[in-house]
Amino acid sequence: MLRVLAVDDEKPLLEELLYLLRSDPRVRSAEGASDSTEALRRVTRALESGPDGADAIDVVFLDIHMAGLTGLDIARLLAGFARPPLIVFVTAHEGFAVQAFDLKAVDYVLKPVRPERLAEAVRRACAQLGRAEEAPVAAGAAAGPPAAVAPRRPEVTVADRAPEQIAVELGGVTRFVAIADIAYVEAQGDYARLHTDEGSHLVRIPVSTLEERWAARGFVRIHRRHLVALARIDELRLDAGTTSVRVGSAELQVSRRHARELRDLLMRQATG
Repeated sequence: MLRVLAVDDEKPLLEELLYLLRSDPRVRSAEGASDSTEALRRVTRALESGPDGADAIDVVFLDIHMAGLTGLDIARLLAGFARPPLIVFVTAHEGFAVQAFDLKAVDYVLKPVRPERLAEAVRRACAQLGRAEEAPVAAGAAAGPPAAVAPRRPEVTVADRAPEQIAVELGGVTRFVAIADIAYVEAQGDYARLHTDEGSHLVRIPVSTLEERWAARGFVRIHRRHLVALARIDELRLDAGTTSVRVGSAELQVSRRHARELRDLLMRQATG
């Protein structure tokens, strides 16, 4: 069971987060810190007490925007310890996801926090620590055979609603984006940014996964960072041995290993 520290400088949000964490049977204890100074003091005390000490902390649920040190600053400081606690970021801002996962965060939960989304973050923390996910058996209850391990659930922040749409989440609101509206996809660490004419959406699906799913829909890999809808390519440019494509207002580089295949695909499409 997890020993948790939740950090948020907005008291109502901290109290709500603590309530949800304490309601989870996989959480042994959940304490709160209302600023970065208190958070660092508690984590330092936990590290000094050791993993089996009374003050030990397994996971820190950490807001990003706070007075003084930000959540990212705290995570960078903790990364310098030999055995730091796991980090789950809890924030209203999607724009720091790549930095968060560069800091080895277990999860990145967007506010307002939904109970099922927080439960998934707890599951990931348990999995990384190798802790059992089942609720503890009540005292005096007969212990039955070990429960079968449930198969890993898909990401709850991003899911295919139907073959023609993909679900994206921002600030607790789920929107459904038509795949036909996506011009290209940009890799951002463990995430992918979906670019449409109206804007972009960050989803927690690797570009390699989308490449497999959407190959039949005309999406082609042109670079390790980019997946492009073939029908949305407006121009193919060759300049001094380099290849690029124009997709709307964006110019995207094509890697050498993909250049010939892309030219062939575009020629076949043009001659139809």
